[in-house]
Amino acid sequence: MAGAAAEVPLAPKAGAPPRRLNVNVGVLGHIDSGKTALARALSTIGSTAAFDRAPQSRARGITLDLGFSCLCTELPPHLGPGPGQLQLTLVDCPGHASLIRTIIGGAQIIDLMMLVIDVTKGMQTQSAECLVIGQIACEKMIVVLNKIDLLPESKRQAAIDKMTKKMQKTLESTKFHGCPIVPVAAKPGGPEAPETVVPIGVSELIEVLKSESSLPKRDPSGPFLMAVDHCFSIKGQGTVMTGTILSGSVSIGDSVEIPALKVTKKVKSMQMFHTPVIYAIQGDRVGICVTQFDPKLLERGLICTPESLQTIHAGIISLKKIPYFRGTLHTKAKFHITVGHETVMGRVMFFSPAPADFNNEPLGNNFDFEKEYLYQEEYLCKDSKSSEENKENDQGDERRLPKEQWALLEFEKPVTCPKLCLVIGSKLDTDIHANACRLAFHGVLLQGMEDKNYGDTFLPKLKVYKLKHKEGQVERLCDDYSVIGRSLFKKETNIQIFVGLKVKLSTGEEGIIEGGFGQSGKFKIRIPDGVRPETKALLTAISKKKPKAGKGDAAKEDESNKVDSVQPVHITLLFKRYVFDTQKRMIQS
Repeated sequence: MAGAAAEVPLAPKAGAPPRRLNVNVGVLGHIDSGKTALARALSTIGSTAAFDRAPQSRARGITLDLGFSCLCTELPPHLGPGPGQLQLTLVDCPGHASLIRTIIGGAQIIDLMMLVIDVTKGMQTQSAECLVIGQIACEKMIVVLNKIDLLPESKRQAAIDKMTKKMQKTLESTKFHGCPIVPVAAKPGGPEAPETVVPIGVSELIEVLKSESSLPKRDPSGPFLMAVDHCFSIKGQGTVMTGTILSGSVSIGDSVEIPALKVTKKVKSMQMFHTPVIYAIQGDRVGICVTQFDPKLLERGLICTPESLQTIHAGIISLKKIPYFRGTLHTKAKFHITVGHETVMGRVMFFSPAPADFNNEPLGNNFDFEKEYLYQEEYLCKDSKSSEENKENDQGDERRLPKEQWALLEFEKPVTCPKLCLVIGSKLDTDIHANACRLAFHGVLLQGMEDKNYGDTFLPKLKVYKLKHKEGQVERLCDDYSVIGRSLFKKETNIQIFVGLKVKLSTGEEGIIEGGFGQSGKFKIRIPDGVRPETKALLTAISKKKPKAGKGDAAKEDESNKVDSVQPVHITLLFKRYVFDTQKRMIQS
C-alpha cells in the first residue's frame, strides 16, 4: 500500500458534523457459545447482513456467514477531544467447524476481537482455533464468558472466578495474556426467551469495549480493495455490494473492478449502515451501489481499483508453523490454502536458507532470487525429523533452526489476491469432532506467479538445491596416481555424466572421477597429488587378504574374517542439484 498509514484525525473541522470513528470488532467462538445473541444485545443498528437473516441460518439455528451490525456510543476521552461518536462494527463470525474459511476471512478485517466462551463449557475446539486466528490477524482481544444465567445463583460468582482463572492460564503464553475477561448473559433464558428479557453484564462489556478501542491505522492512499461478503439488488436502484474496505479509499463516480469476473463498474452511490456517504476509506464497512450487474454472479469476493490485483497459479511465502498443530508439515503434502479471502487446495514445498545462513535475520517482506536455498523434506522445527538428525550430528541446539523459512505453494486453481496478503494453511478435512487444531501454518505472500506456465518461465529462477551424498569403496590400487572404485553407482548408471566430479577418500586424498572401468559399475579415480604410502599399504593388505580361489570353505571363511578386520577405504561423492534446473546439472563448490 502506498503512503504511510495515518491515524484518524483527532477533531472535526469547524462546521463539520461530529466525526464518527469506526472500529471493527470480531465476535468469534465455538458454535452455540451465543455470539449472535451477544451481537444482537450490543447492537443499535443492524446491517443487511445482521443476526442470521439468511433463511438457511434461521432454518438451521446457526450462523452460516459473516453477520454485521453496529453499536454507536459517545467517543471516549482517550480517543480525542470534542464531540463525536464511536462506531463499533460487530463482525459476527460463524462458529461451526466447517465454516472456518469464513472465520479466517472475517478475522482479516477486524481491529479488536471478542472471544465468546460458554462459561459452562470453557475452551472448546473452535474457540481454540479462533484464538489461533486472532493471534495471527489481530492485536487486541476481550474474552466474554457468556451464559452466566445458566449457573446456579448461589455458586455463580465462584464458577465465574474459576473460569476466569482457567482462561488467564490458557492465555498466559499468547499475545493476549492479561486481556480483559467479562462475564455476561446475552440472552438470559436462551433463544426461546422473550425479546423483552434484559441482558446481564452487557453495559459493563460496552464500557470495556470503549476502553479497549484505540485509534485504528487507516491509510486512504494506494489501490482500493474491498472484501465483499454480500451482494443483492434493490429495485430501481441497482446492485449493492456490501463489505469492508481492506486498503485505499473509494468515492462516488470511481470505477471499480470485480476481478473474478473481469468486469468494471462505476460507483453510483454508497451507504454506511443506512447513512448515505460520498467517500469511504480503509476499515470502513460500506455498501456500494452499481448498475446493470446481476448480484447472483458475486456472492462474495474482492472488488478493487481496476487492474490492481494479481491472479496467481503459485506463490512463494515466508511462513511459521502454528504451534498447536499436531504433526509434521511435509513437502509435497496438500493443504487448504487461504490466500487473502479465497481458500483453495494447494501443494507445498518447504525450503530454508543454506546452512551457513541459518542465523541470518529475516528479510522482512522481501525475497532474494539471487540467493541459494536448501530444499527441505519438511518444515524445520524442534520436533521435526531433520532437527533430530542434526542433534545426532551434534548440531541439535536452537541455533541449527533457521530464523526464516519459506514455501512454494502450487494451487489447484488460480486465486486472485493482493500482494503481501495473509496466507493460512489448514487441514480442513480433519475430523471436526477430533480435539485437534486444523490450522497448520501462516505466512505472507512474497511473490505471486501469474503465468500459467510458471514451471517453465519462473521456477528455474528459484535456486533451491538438494544436497546429494553418495558412498562407495576403493577396490584396489591401480598405480601411484589412480585407484579403482566400486559400489558408488548402480550397474546401469551412465558414469559418463559423473566424469570430472571430485571425490574424497576416507584416508584423506582428493580425487577426480576419470571414467568407467568394465561393465559392472566400477570406475577409475585419478589422485592428482598421488596415493599416500600408508593408503597404498592399506590397499595392499586388503588385496592380499582376499580369499583365494580353490580353497576349502572353512579356509575361505577364515580369510574373510581377516579381511573384515582391515578397514576398507571409503569414497565420498558430494554435490548439489537444483530442484528446478531442467538440465539436472550436478554442482560442486
